Amino acid sequence: MKRQQTLTPALVVFDLDGTLLDTHADLIESLNHSIGSIGLGPVSYDNLTHLVGHGAKVMIERACKLRGHPLTESEAPVLLERFIAHYTETMPGQTKPYPGLVAAMDNLKTSGFKLAVCTNKLESLARTLLEKLELTHYFDVITGGDTFPVRKPDARHLLGTIEKAGGTPKRSIMVGDSFNDIAVAKNASVASIGVPFGYSDVPIESLEPTRIIQHFDELTPDFANALIRDYAAGNKAVQTA
Repeated sequence: MKRQQTLTPALVVFDLDGTLLDTHADLIESLNHSIGSIGLGPVSYDNLTHLVGHGAKVMIERACKLRGHPLTESEAPVLLERFIAHYTETMPGQTKPYPGLVAAMDNLKTSGFKLAVCTNKLESLARTLLEKLELTHYFDVITGGDTFPVRKPDARHLLGTIEKAGGTPKRSIMVGDSFNDIAVAKNASVASIGVPFGYSDVPIESLEPTRIIQHFDELTPDFANALIRDYAAGNKAVQTA
């Protein structure tokens, strides 16, 4: 008698800022706290999409450049430390999960899915924030921009996250709001879901994720399983749920 083959549990990997959590108000507050210490004017939500996505250090560098002040080597670590201290001390601030997220994760977990976070945010900041929001228990693994020697959109960041979570690329999905998320999925040959409510500086459709959802209510176990099957079968055309 043949033994029935056991499938590796399906895995849904989420980006953090602009995908799992609406963090914009607190990112802007801590960023302005940091750059204000060297006399630079504040940035606003309209600037955020051009600043986020590569971690706090790059966000500070971009904000300084936006304000006409190229960051010096001596200023960079001081401003980063100031940002991290303020951001950590004020967590969770105004940050909150996007509508429908918690219910969607509950349904996925109940159906046997594993969940993970793959963010370019420093791992310590990601973990602290999720702990403050009492969401850590949902995730089998949380990786940040400093967990590996590389970060999104390098495929090794996502593949390393999948490996740590005990998943396989062919049974994984990357959910994100921006170029780094969709690009890392493509680079790792992993199915992707794009969300339009985050911080991308271009329409999510233009990034060509495998699927697009408008709300986390659409991220059901049936939808996720169908996406994994379709991607494996070569049906990778962009579709809106």
